[in-house]
Amino acid sequence: MPTAARSAPTRQRIIEAVLHIIGRDGVAAVTNRRIAKEAGVSLGSVTYHFATQHELLRESLLHFVRDETRRFTEMADECRSDGIDIAGAAALAGQVAGGTGFDSGHIATFELYVEAGRDERLREAAAEAFAAYDRLATQILTGLGVPDAEGLAATTVALVMGLQLRRLATGSPAEDLVDALLLLARGAVAPGTLSRPGGQ
Repeated sequence: MPTAARSAPTRQRIIEAVLHIIGRDGVAAVTNRRIAKEAGVSLGSVTYHFATQHELLRESLLHFVRDETRRFTEMADECRSDGIDIAGAAALAGQVAGGTGFDSGHIATFELYVEAGRDERLREAAAEAFAAYDRLATQILTGLGVPDAEGLAATTVALVMGLQLRRLATGSPAEDLVDALLLLARGAVAPGTLSRPGGQ
């Protein structure tokens, strides 16, 4: 583990270790002993901070989502201040998607959502995670002047996450995300008001 990561608070190091393990080897590979080794902490530290594996998985999922929503909220604020239009926002989303490598943290979240389908104790955390993404999508769509932004938020989130999963599984290009977001936007605003970036 890098020196900077080792200087982070113990609880954060444990959570990041869990995400790395899940991203590489799946939920089944998460053990206290392996977490301790990955995080560079004592075995007792793991059980001190997290009494159960369920708590570990829940907090790891929420930690990742909070970081993601904070990052994308900053981008949304920049979009509003720069006066970006829907086509520009879609292009920006494609750039973000294309520049985001599927590291262990991103892969881990998909694993954790699937695990929530098996373990109902994780569903509350998964619902909280999706609610955070929905709120962010509502903020961005509202800022872009899309009618019924709140009603479209869940669909937008589902579209983005589904296409990200497709990229992860198949290596499909980020441009697919731009096309899909513009298709969704065309159904939400008056026809003829949108165009592909570059006038296409």
